Amino acid sequence: MSGATGGAAAAVAERLRHVYWLGGGSGGAKSTVARHLAARYGLRYYGTDDVMSDHAARSTAADSPRLAEFVAMDMDQRWLHRSPEVMLETFHWFQGEGFDHIVDDLLALPAAPGIVVEGFRLLPRLVAPLLADRSKAVWLLPTPAFRERALDHRGGTWTIAGRTSDPRRALDNLLTRDRMFTDRLAAELRELDLPGITVDGSVTEQDLTDRVAAAFRL
Repeated sequence: MSGATGGAAAAVAERLRHVYWLGGGSGGAKSTVARHLAARYGLRYYGTDDVMSDHAARSTAADSPRLAEFVAMDMDQRWLHRSPEVMLETFHWFQGEGFDHIVDDLLALPAAPGIVVEGFRLLPRLVAPLLADRSKAVWLLPTPAFRERALDHRGGTWTIAGRTSDPRRALDNLLTRDRMFTDRLAAELRELDLPGITVDGSVTEQDLTDRVAAAFRL
């Protein structure tokens, strides 16, 4: 579906009119805000992180070559032996691999009561053709400081890096890669004229949820 154009994309967009898309950088409070929205407005919650293993299992080396290469690497090869720039350019989810599975899942779910889908895998260039209503997509763009605080708070700072032979350098690589990914999202949003909200910790979770709800016109 990610490669669909014209009438096919428009037809899928119409079928997904009930979906609210919340993308953004890692550690940007997407899941927190999406869960608040789902509870407040009676929406179904769909987290793309939760289905990554399932989507990887449904993928093949032919349709997801970067995923196949990633799976074949050990932890040091993934996070130490490559630069953050290479990590960014070759990371399968950042390149849209498996996005079709997200779309297929959403199409299989009931339209009522509506769905809020969240995750860093919702790349603006892939979501844009699926928007029958452009007010139903927002991206949260965390500052580097907020991202690191968020990871520390939820205990995820060393989850990946700690499994390498040099955790400090691996963490630095990951944080640099994720900063560049967020910068890339921001540039893509400007190019596509889609909305992004900077997340720096200056507002409460409630206020951030209110901002996203207003953007969604809920």
